[in-house]
This record gives sequence, C-alpha cells and structure tokens, in this order.
Amino acid sequence: MDFSESYRCSLLPCYSRDGRHVAAAVEYRIVIREVESLKVVQIYSCLDKIHRIEWSASGNYVLCGLYDRSTVQIWSVEDPEWSCKIDEGPAGIKHCMWTSDGQSVVLIADFCVRMTIWSLVDRKCRILPGPKHISKGVMFSPKADQLAVLERKDCKDWLALYSTNSGNWDLQSRIQLASMDASDIAWSPDSSKIAVLDSPLTYKVLLHAADGSSLGSYSGYESGLGPRSFKWSPGADFLAVGSYDQVCNGA
Repeated sequence: MDFSESYRCSLLPCYSRDGRHVAAAVEYRIVIREVESLKVVQIYSCLDKIHRIEWSASGNYVLCGLYDRSTVQIWSVEDPEWSCKIDEGPAGIKHCMWTSDGQSVVLIADFCVRMTIWSLVDRKCRILPGPKHISKGVMFSPKADQLAVLERKDCKDWLALYSTNSGNWDLQSRIQLASMDASDIAWSPDSSKIAVLDSPLTYKVLLHAADGSSLGSYSGYESGLGPRSFKWSPGADFLAVGSYDQVCNGA
C-alpha cells in the first residue's frame, strides 16, 4: 500500500461532491488540491482562523466560516480573482452552510437568535426566525424544494417549512410538534416525509408529511433512555432508530 506525504491541517479535510478536489484549512489559509495527484490548485488567505469549510453542490466554490470575526469567505476553484465576504456584525455566526443549489449561504447567529440566507446571485438577504439548535434541525429536502427548520417557542417545539422555489423563502407551514424536547429532523430520500427525533429522555420519533401534516409516531420503549440516532432506508419505507442500549429498532 502506498501513502502520500503528510500535510498539515487544522481541520478535517473536506472533499468536493464531485470528488475532484479536497480542501484543507491550515489556520487562516485554505489549500485546495487535486485528489488524484494532490497537486495544489489554489491557496487562499482568509481574514482569521477558519472554523468550518464546506463545498458548494457544483464543486466550484468553497465556503470558509470565520466565527471569531462573524464572517464567512467564499473562494472559487477556477477563478482566483473571484471572492465573496459576508459579515454578520454584532449578530455573530455559529454555523454556516450552503443551500442545496449552491447559490445561497445559510448563516445561524449567536444564541440562534436568527437565521439569514444570503444570495450570491442577487446579493439579497432574507432573515428568518432562529432555529432551535446551532447545527442540527435545519435540513433541505433531497428534491431541494423545501427547507425544514426545528424551532423552539413558548417552551414548545415547532416545525417550520419554507419553499425554496421562488427564492423568497416563503413560509408554507409552521406546526406545533407533540414532542418534549426535539433534538433533530431528517427528510426521507423521496422528500415525502420528515422524521423528528425527540429528547434522549423520551423515546419517541414523530413522522410528518412534506406539508406538515402528522403521519403518526413511533415509541420503542415506555421507559428508559430515548433514541440516539436515526436513518431512513433508501426507499423511504423504513426508519432505523438507534438507542442508547446499543439496539437498532425499525419503524
């Protein structure tokens, strides 16, 4: 077995979705290499230490989250002259991610007070209510036509569904969930259903349709710790639920 020479990095390297390039953060620099030859394609210097990197769906752009500066910077693989910087100011940034089409960036502020979506096409910004969690509970449907957001208001869990088709991020529905303290959500592969994982203290998984209507719930145990993880089957017919007792249940 052959091994390449080692390269220094401060974050786990991130592969582009087409598998052609790999990006590695070295403190404040982002180094982009070809996967096959490990040849350096681009080296960019950011304004501060990089906390997160993520590739766009096309594999042409890489997002760098500079949380200490409440800033994200975006770099192009093909055009070294192109760059983008988004500064959230006093609101801060705790998490950043691409939209499914790779044309907008989602930013979650400190304490989840708000969620902003910045378009790289028309440079417009849309402000949405903050999610419940920093990096969980915000998920685009596989068809990329909806955004599901887990929210917490008045000590109750809510599921907000937004349309991504018009570019206006219109709210389709906001449903109160029958959960105690929901921890995460997951779209089914066919975008027809949403699973909601309840608190680790309550063994319950809620199922909702894409329009928000309730499809039922699953409870593995009446007592004991709640679910730890879950995963849809490729055909969206079954849901595997992992428990803290090292048991996987099917729903």
